[in-house]
Amino acid sequence: MTIVRDSFYINGQWVKASSKETLVVTTSGTGELYATIPAGTVEEANSAVDAAAAAFTSWANTSPKERGELLTRISEKLAERGDEIALCIANEVGMPLMLAKGIQAGLPTFTFADNAQRASEFVWEEEVGTSTLVREPVGVVAAITPWNYPLHQIANKVAAALAAGCTVVLKPSEVAPINAFILADIIHEVGLPKGVFNLVTGVGPVVGEAIVAHPKTDMVSFTGSTRAGKRVMEIAAQMVKRVSLELGGKSANVILEDADIAKAVADGIGKAYLNSGQTCSALTRMVVPRSKLKEVEDVAVATAAAFTPADPITGASFCGPLISAVQQQRVRDYINKGIDEGARLICGGTDVPEELSKGFYVMPTIFSDVKNSMTIAQEEIFGPVLSIIPYDTEEEAIAIANDSLYGLAGGVWAATDEKAFEVARKIRTGQVEINGGAFNIVAPFGGYKQSGIGRELGKYGFEEFLEVKAVQHN
Repeated sequence: MTIVRDSFYINGQWVKASSKETLVVTTSGTGELYATIPAGTVEEANSAVDAAAAAFTSWANTSPKERGELLTRISEKLAERGDEIALCIANEVGMPLMLAKGIQAGLPTFTFADNAQRASEFVWEEEVGTSTLVREPVGVVAAITPWNYPLHQIANKVAAALAAGCTVVLKPSEVAPINAFILADIIHEVGLPKGVFNLVTGVGPVVGEAIVAHPKTDMVSFTGSTRAGKRVMEIAAQMVKRVSLELGGKSANVILEDADIAKAVADGIGKAYLNSGQTCSALTRMVVPRSKLKEVEDVAVATAAAFTPADPITGASFCGPLISAVQQQRVRDYINKGIDEGARLICGGTDVPEELSKGFYVMPTIFSDVKNSMTIAQEEIFGPVLSIIPYDTEEEAIAIANDSLYGLAGGVWAATDEKAFEVARKIRTGQVEINGGAFNIVAPFGGYKQSGIGRELGKYGFEEFLEVKAVQHN
């Protein structure tokens, strides 16, 4: 049965959309209609910002303890509806249901709980010489979020902003929005004060740009493509608004000569193909010793076989479809580009099994003998495509890792953590994992260069939503 949402959440109530125009959400595994949502107008976006502005002073003056208690209740309700959220996102995005439960539903639940605790424990005032430094919420936050980890990215912004005492207007991705409506239902049930959280769906050039440009918006927190991030920054700059951007990535996984090749390559394949490669921090460039290239290729191809895609709801694979036909074609075009530019295709390609013809599937693909100047090594593909890039010296490996417009994440494998850490220091990215280090939900997440500005998650993500006031005294 098709899900129909026809209202926005503005000023503490569900408000019927003024336009009859709707946006269609498809089931990524089959291509069938999943849901329809309203297409917001500039007027509705402005109304949401006005509501957030009117609610700001009262919410900012609410005690951190009280804000934390409300966020805790949101976290508890998210946990109660975790199976529903996982199923929703498996349909929208295509992440296999078994992974979606822990990642797509589990991470946002933790993030709300973490920010609840952070609000109540944070040191809001400190003495520095003859000054008292006071931390205060930045104001009204326009939060614009992507489709690949939809509720996780929403939580990164909304939970931290609310904990800090900010009010929020959220524009979620129009291709994976139903999880955001579930969050709004929970927020309404919990009883957050009117106007503190507002939800307006629609397309970026209309709703997104309206909430960024509104004079009462104090800060913009955006996650998405570098191209769209530049547009957000351009609009916000007209009023010198604070901007936090989490953008693209083309992360390198450097495997050193003395590393355990079998372990490093197998782990790297998993890091490249998680969420069908629809991950901004995916390790999509595997930088390997030329002397070990054949060994690397053999392990990579054998490991990729476990990622043969399947239906995200009923299948048992670690890999599902891509989110849309548009994304599927984009990834196929990149695969053809890799072939045209002379990279050696050793696994996958543009064809998919006949039984997967209805959804938006792409076979896990591996190119070897890739030069770092090739398009597939420089541009973010956002699909299950891995480039294996050989090197001759450690210095060359580091140079290849840093030869990118992006600087979001990376990996280093070596015989010892000490050696891996030494090389990790030389890679200019916001995060580097060594010897398969796990993702840390409270570590700062964000990038260097064109991967963005600012950080999300944990203490540093919380502080993005605070201003610092110095009160001088004798």
